[in-house]
Amino acid sequence: MPINYAVQAQVIDIRTDDPQPTDSFLVDTNIWFWVTYTRASSAPMPPRRSQLVDYPGYLRRCLAAKSRLYRCGLSLAELAHLIEKTEREIFKASSGTDIGTKEFRHNQATERATVVAEVQSVWGQVKALASALDTNVDDPTTDAALMRFQTQSLDGYDLFILESHSRAGLIQVLTDDGDFCSVPGIQVFTANANVISVATAQGKLLHR
Repeated sequence: MPINYAVQAQVIDIRTDDPQPTDSFLVDTNIWFWVTYTRASSAPMPPRRSQLVDYPGYLRRCLAAKSRLYRCGLSLAELAHLIEKTEREIFKASSGTDIGTKEFRHNQATERATVVAEVQSVWGQVKALASALDTNVDDPTTDAALMRFQTQSLDGYDLFILESHSRAGLIQVLTDDGDFCSVPGIQVFTANANVISVATAQGKLLHR
């Protein structure tokens, strides 16, 4: 069933956009996962071809144009979770063993070492490509995140990532996550075909 997005952001199709030196993008966790994690394509439910082609291509164009790229420290937590989950799924598929998260983490020392090595490699690449945003998970931030949660369809990670984003004065987000299109006052740069289609129908697609 198609997702009924109520688009509040401006949406830019990265497949036809040229990054500018004046651009400053917060790069969402899902993009880092596909660009830097070596085994993303080996997951039982691998990324779509567009996710493995369009986003790395756009990042390369950003770097060539000298656009600014930013990362949020909370992406490390999200990446570690996603990579461990993917490695466990790969292990289950190859071994035929139905293993839970805790068992995988504590009982499979070799696999755990692989997870750690992958997360270290991924985060090293992210740090090399993007500048850090300050992330303070204090009472004012959590209160603001809870207020945002009432009107914008975001998960817990994204609530805090967007608080860091807005406090830094940024408005541009590079993401495949359609939830971000529910946020007013930002520009969502994406190759998500459903988001682009809905944004076009709602008059929210921006051509630069």
